[in-house]
Amino acid sequence: MKMDSAAVEIDGSVMEGGGQILRLSAALSCITGSAIKITKIRAGRSTPGLRPQHLMGLQLVSDLCSGSLQGGTIGSTDINLTPGKIQSGNHTADTQTAGSVCLLLQVALPCALYADAASQLCLKGGTNAEMAPQIDYTVKVFKPIVEKFGVHFDCDIKMRGYYPKGGGEVMVTVNPVKELQPVTLTERGNITKIHGRAFVAGVLPFKLAKDMSAAAVRTIRKEIKELYINIQPLQEKEKAYGNGNGIIIIAESSTGCLFAGSALGKKGVYADKVGIEAAEMLLRNIRHNGCVDEFLQDQLIIFMALAKGTSRIRTGAVTLHTQTAIHIAEQLTQAKFTITKSEDELSSNVTYIIECQGSGVVNPNL
Repeated sequence: MKMDSAAVEIDGSVMEGGGQILRLSAALSCITGSAIKITKIRAGRSTPGLRPQHLMGLQLVSDLCSGSLQGGTIGSTDINLTPGKIQSGNHTADTQTAGSVCLLLQVALPCALYADAASQLCLKGGTNAEMAPQIDYTVKVFKPIVEKFGVHFDCDIKMRGYYPKGGGEVMVTVNPVKELQPVTLTERGNITKIHGRAFVAGVLPFKLAKDMSAAAVRTIRKEIKELYINIQPLQEKEKAYGNGNGIIIIAESSTGCLFAGSALGKKGVYADKVGIEAAEMLLRNIRHNGCVDEFLQDQLIIFMALAKGTSRIRTGAVTLHTQTAIHIAEQLTQAKFTITKSEDELSSNVTYIIECQGSGVVNPNL
């Protein structure tokens, strides 16, 4: 534990320069006990500084680690977080908008792993929001893969909430760990299963769900002929607040790799187009022959950095989000990352191996 009083300075405008830098820095500050000062928060965005969603995430972490947060106001471009001891028990965060509950979970989950007992997180906002993973992705793709690191959490979707109102609610129970194990995901295997859900909620007609599903199946069929594809059209009635439609499609490989493509409906966009967009995203993520999709890639960096031992993950092109996550993880932990290009003799695919010597953070509270 570094107990020096000087805060680690993080430039919030580097690389991807978005909310991700905040989430990662705050979580790692909480876990390592290092105070941080983040400057130039979201400097390049159209509305710079903290948005309600980011502020809520920071307050949640501060709450989780009995910390003190300075500069925590909407529009603020500089914050200081001085962490204390991580507290188990009940924590609530409400974006009061359609701000994503999945992004709140991204910041809170790693922290809760290092508490002295189980934590209950009550997260309110959008469950299926733009520019963020859908809750279905978090439960069906993110969760099974992070479980390989030794992370265990349960996620109960009480209410789904859509843009612009939000109103969703998710209860997450997180069990603490002594330390995280490293993970190797380098063998893709074959795609064995494709399934998903196409949903409408509120006043929207069920036909939209059927159209999204059919268009997605047609698109995947052009490229993957032999598999049975099951994308269920669903009308969400009682557990949904507001109106929305969308689709998420998940592919599983013979070695347990998971990939997804998803899209949300917008006013004036044909349902077919939403289905096709999700299908094309999935196909793009399967083609490169890596073991994780473009969205899981950056979300695994913090777990690789905290784990004890060497993790190796095969990916397609390394995203800017991932490069940013590595940059922050190396600044705030002892983890060391290397990225190696590996060309496949048999195909034109270039994949990359992200390797990490983890910092092996041990939970001092257990």
